[in-house]
Amino acid sequence: MARTVRFHEVGGPEVLQLEDVEVGEPGPDEVAIRVEAIGLNRAEVMFRSGQYIEPVKQFPTGLGSEAAGVIDAVGAHVTGFEIGAPVSVVPAFSMNDYGVYGERVIVPAAAVVHRPEGLDAVAGAAVWMPYLTSYGALVEVGALGAGDTVVITAASSSVGLAAIQTALRVGAMPIATTRTAAKKDALLAAGAAHVVVTEEEDVVARVLDLTGGRGAELVFDAIAGPGVLELAKAVAAGGTLMEYGVLSGEPTPYPGFALGMPALNMRTYTLFETTGDPQRLRRGEAFVASGLRSGAFRPVVDRVFDLDEIVEAHRYMEAGAQVGKIVVRVDQ
Repeated sequence: MARTVRFHEVGGPEVLQLEDVEVGEPGPDEVAIRVEAIGLNRAEVMFRSGQYIEPVKQFPTGLGSEAAGVIDAVGAHVTGFEIGAPVSVVPAFSMNDYGVYGERVIVPAAAVVHRPEGLDAVAGAAVWMPYLTSYGALVEVGALGAGDTVVITAASSSVGLAAIQTALRVGAMPIATTRTAAKKDALLAAGAAHVVVTEEEDVVARVLDLTGGRGAELVFDAIAGPGVLELAKAVAAGGTLMEYGVLSGEPTPYPGFALGMPALNMRTYTLFETTGDPQRLRRGEAFVASGLRSGAFRPVVDRVFDLDEIVEAHRYMEAGAQVGKIVVRVDQ
């Protein structure tokens, strides 16, 4: 039996329950992992509350898609992983099928990466989702390169911070946005070339000023909603407005027609475009691991909770005050 977080109905953080569950053994192409730390993501809050891009299909259900631990057992056809090897789980599956909120979990081997030497469990649960998301969006899809500019909204999130560092690594200029000035210094310390406080400044005017009127080659937006009508004005001709989240919770219009049909690309992006493609995941894993080795990348952990504090951890995430990743430690 393993302590496992499950919920029996959608709702607020209080629906999460810590239960003893018989985990069993991995099937073909699966591995079992003794979990040491869990990385919390906004997707889990939305899944738990019934607001995610896919609904909960059955109850009770587990939760979570990012963790660090050690290999406990391997299923048939699995190669490259030995019992006791330190690894991380990356989001590459539906939470209707697998979950990592627990002491011992089973996940697809395709969603597991080796944890680089020297990376402890807390960092190993905090690094992959943010950096693979930003790598896939900025490098693989966005083709961001030296001399380009990227505007990063909700920049104090773990993905936003990783996007800042990813942009710097490829020689681009990251412009971070944040609603209030409370997180401005933290974003500058994280490497943002400039920070735009949206409650005090005009984002479009500032971006155009910083780019000599050109605009940004890429806008990496986690908010969506009607605000895209303004954000699109900050995109350079032929540039891309990339939507990877819907924090606004509002319908998102296509701004091209309202703005007179400029040369504007607009697309959605999810991490699964990277983790669901073996070749992209291989390249992404190499990119992130090399950044960690060189010191260019560093996971930013805002706060660590214990597993029996999972309800409090979700409440803290919903409050939105964090800068970086929220991690839950699992004591074995």
